[in-house]
Amino acid sequence: MKKLSSIIWGIVLISAGVLFALNAFNVVDVFFNGWWTLFIIIPSAIGLFTERKKTGNLIGIAIGVCLLLWCQDIIEIDIVLKLIVPTIIIVVGAKMIFGGLFDKKANEISAEMKESGAEPKVGCAIFSGYNMNFDGEIFDGAELNAIFGGVKCDLRNAIIEKDCVIKTSAIFGGIDILVPENINVKTNTTAIFGGVSNKTASKNNVPTIYVTGTCMFGGTDIK
Repeated sequence: MKKLSSIIWGIVLISAGVLFALNAFNVVDVFFNGWWTLFIIIPSAIGLFTERKKTGNLIGIAIGVCLLLWCQDIIEIDIVLKLIVPTIIIVVGAKMIFGGLFDKKANEISAEMKESGAEPKVGCAIFSGYNMNFDGEIFDGAELNAIFGGVKCDLRNAIIEKDCVIKTSAIFGGIDILVPENINVKTNTTAIFGGVSNKTASKNNVPTIYVTGTCMFGGTDIK
C-alpha cells in the first residue's frame, strides 16, 4: 500500500510540474478560480485508494468539491456552509454503523478487563513527546493521547496472551505503535483530515489488538 501511495503521488507531482511548466509559457492556465481547493481534493482522493480508513478522505473530498463549486459561482457560500456539517454527520454516521461489530468486540474486551480489575496503561503527550516500553511485561491494553505531540508505544517485546484494546486520540499529533510479529491488528478509527496506517500483516489463531479512537489533523502509525 505504501508503494502504491508513492507511485500515485509521483504521478501527481510529475503532472503538476508539467502543468506549471506549460503555464509558464502561457500554453495553459492552471490558476483557475478555486485552484487551491485541489490541495484538499487530490490528497483526499489519493487516500481513498491508499488508506484503509476512508472517512476523513470522503469528508475532505466533499468539502473540497463544495468549495470548488463555490469558487466557480455554481453554488452560493451559504449553501456550502449549510452542506458541510450535514455531510460530515452523514459520513461519520455511516462509519459508525459499519463499524458497529468492531466496536462491540472492543467494548466487550474493555468490559472484561474492567471486571477483572485490570487498568489500561495511559500514555499522554501534550505539546511534548512520550515513550512507552513494555519489554517483558504483560500487556492488557492502553489509552494513548497525542495532542500537538507524539506518543510511541513499543510492544515488540511485550507479553500479549489474549485479545486487547488500544484506544487512541491523535489531535494535531501522532501516535506510533510497534507490535510483535505474532500479533494480529485490527483498526477502526474516526479520521477527520488524518488517518491510520496499519503496516502489519493479517494473521489467524493469534491474539488480536483492536485499535480504536479518533484522528483529527493527526495520525496513528502501526507497524
